[in-house]
Amino acid sequence: MNLSPHFTLAELTRSQLAVRRGIDNTPPPPAIERLRLLCVHILEPVRDRFGPFSPSSGYRSPALNRLLGSKDNSQHCKGEAADFEIPGIANIEVARWIAGVLDFDQLILEFYSAADPTAGWVHCSYKAVGNRKEILTIGKTRSRFGLPVN
Repeated sequence: MNLSPHFTLAELTRSQLAVRRGIDNTPPPPAIERLRLLCVHILEPVRDRFGPFSPSSGYRSPALNRLLGSKDNSQHCKGEAADFEIPGIANIEVARWIAGVLDFDQLILEFYSAADPTAGWVHCSYKAVGNRKEILTIGKTRSRFGLPVN
């Protein structure tokens, strides 16, 4: 099922861990619609700007999310969030572009390292109504609002 011109439901629900553990990672219809909005408003514009990529994480069933040790209120469980990297592009560059151009709920630069700009990944979420435009940088031991300036 296509969610947008370049992203499919299979791609946004793919999880090797779910397969190995026998976890059903099928989203309910409301989450599928939210994934479609995420693709249209976040993933497609990022692809248009930086080129093809495949999200590393999209929808997560509550059981899969618990297994990953993530919070119960994760936007991944609602179909509102995706994690991704763009091959050959620094994650900080992608995050800065999203922050300056797109409407989003939450943008997190996760495990970024100035010494290795490709370390970590970008987490971005989108809600149909009430996007907060919250920007965070999260590492192993600390988190802060905003993006690094270097």
